Amino acid sequence: MSALFEPYTLRSVTFPNRVWMSPMCQYSADTSGPLTGAANEWHHAHYGARAVGGAGLVMTEATAVSPEGRISPADLGIWNDTQADALRPIASFVKQRGGVPGVQLAHAGRKASTSAPWLGGGPLSPADGGWEPVAPSAVPFDDGRALPAELTVEQIGAVAGQFREAARRALDAGFEVAEVHGAHGYLIHQFLSPLSNKRADEYGGSFGNRVRFALQVVDAVREVWPEDKPLFFRVSATDWLDEVGWSDDDTVRLAPLLKEHGVDLVDTSTGGNAPRVRIPAGPGYQVRFAERVRREGGLATAAVGVITEPGQAEKIIAGREADAVLLGRALLRDPYWPQHAASELGVRIAVPDQYARAH
Repeated sequence: MSALFEPYTLRSVTFPNRVWMSPMCQYSADTSGPLTGAANEWHHAHYGARAVGGAGLVMTEATAVSPEGRISPADLGIWNDTQADALRPIASFVKQRGGVPGVQLAHAGRKASTSAPWLGGGPLSPADGGWEPVAPSAVPFDDGRALPAELTVEQIGAVAGQFREAARRALDAGFEVAEVHGAHGYLIHQFLSPLSNKRADEYGGSFGNRVRFALQVVDAVREVWPEDKPLFFRVSATDWLDEVGWSDDDTVRLAPLLKEHGVDLVDTSTGGNAPRVRIPAGPGYQVRFAERVRREGGLATAAVGVITEPGQAEKIIAGREADAVLLGRALLRDPYWPQHAASELGVRIAVPDQYARAH
């Protein structure tokens, strides 16, 4: 038996295996008119291929809870019903193929209003279709990046409300898992880390104050996300600048608080809140953080980051280093990675009838 292909249940949702699709921005949503931020044919093909390929969870890319929460003008959004309606057939198709559809709810904060990576990824002025970013503090992400507007306490509460309404729409669209994006230097991570949070009120300073917004967002989502459906939280376990930034000790300390507020699994990544940081990337380089959160934080985890080989993924799950693996680039290269992995590990999994002759 393969641990990687054992079903896994959180609340009432059972994932057919532990091979999950990581959120990966496509920067391909519509950018003008009433369909701004809506999924289109690209997204249907992109997510549908991974569902046919056998991923147990198909998670959307960062899906913005407000227009100013987008990373780029071409990000997916879920701040209106038109966008939710565009996502509905994607969620439905994933379920038809036996997978679990998930949505990542996101706000980019100070890293908003940039062009797509293949267009340079630089900041966009309002004249070029950009907007003024917001953040916990008026601290730009990097030299040459826009100075963000510091959120007021009232505005912070409003953003939490945007997450709640986005979750309500996601539920109506048919998603079975919601993930709050608290990683990679986006808004929630900006509140967590002292590198970006310089506030002197109840949202800044101490650890308890800096995690307040993250827990407020989780609470807002749980107000509308059913008790029987799982809620994930993506975290950057470290800024890779432990002396001055968010650390894995902080993440372990946060995990039981997330659990108390209704989070079921921590999607454990790293980095993104400080530019030009030296990160020792390599095969499975972030797995140790997922293992530590699982062991010391008392919460289920998914590991992500240069997980490319079936035997490697099997070892992570069998060794209880994480409860699932999230694949990113490996699934971009090969949408049928789960089927190929099952074959390599000697496991038979269901394939579409239309493709059975190839197995």
